[in-house]
Amino acid sequence: MVIHQAKPLRDLIVAIKGAGDLASGLAWRLYQARIRRIYMLEVPKPLSVRRRVAFSEAVYDGLKTVEGVTAQRIDDNANLQSAWSKGHIAVRVDPKGNTIHEWPPNVLVDAIMAKKNLGTRIEDAPLVIGLGPGFTADKDVHRIIETHRGSNLGRLIDRGCALPDTAIPGTVGGYSSERLLRSPASGVFQTTHRIGEQVQKGETVAMVNGQVLKTAIDGVIRGLIRPGIDVTEGLKVGDIDPRGPKVDCDLISDKARALGGALLEAILHAFNR
Repeated sequence: MVIHQAKPLRDLIVAIKGAGDLASGLAWRLYQARIRRIYMLEVPKPLSVRRRVAFSEAVYDGLKTVEGVTAQRIDDNANLQSAWSKGHIAVRVDPKGNTIHEWPPNVLVDAIMAKKNLGTRIEDAPLVIGLGPGFTADKDVHRIIETHRGSNLGRLIDRGCALPDTAIPGTVGGYSSERLLRSPASGVFQTTHRIGEQVQKGETVAMVNGQVLKTAIDGVIRGLIRPGIDVTEGLKVGDIDPRGPKVDCDLISDKARALGGALLEAILHAFNR
């Protein structure tokens, strides 16, 4: 188990690969604990489904605020300190992770959720953490955070791997796979629907390459990727919540908060003694 010399939390630099809704929940939780020197690395065209609570939207809009915390897109590392001085989390398009070498972090978190390791190494930072399956603790990363829902959600793993991906989404309101919207074809994703709208079973919510995408259940659109983006057949492009109007699409999920708490625990264990 990795243990480092005590260091003031406010001085820690935390790098997070990915800025989707789960990664954003991690960053938000650290920010609330006054760990605020955070930068997040993204791809040029993020495909976040729950984008109302994803800092990846800063890539498109320049700024994105989630529950009172703002992320700012930076176009070069010279602006990193400026973003922090404004109280912002920095988001940079940097899929190769060059920023990690220019601004070495104390903590590196791989939150891409690719279900495999796309290049993160245990030598990349004093504390390297992987989110979910695809990593081996004490080999690729120092610790892994379990992402599978259940009694082990948020558990810190020091040796071995997280539970394998089942490809079956969690059950909400009695529905599992039926909740998901997947692209019917490869092409440009087109929709006039918006997150937060109520939809009915069998309603057309999007079109890709001339093929329609219909809902399988009644509910609220909890997540939907941006229109105009190229997608591949079968890609998850949306999420229907059967609980209806009581769902608040602007709140971080319980899962993301739990994972953020686990990350905070790992950082406190490593640096705050």
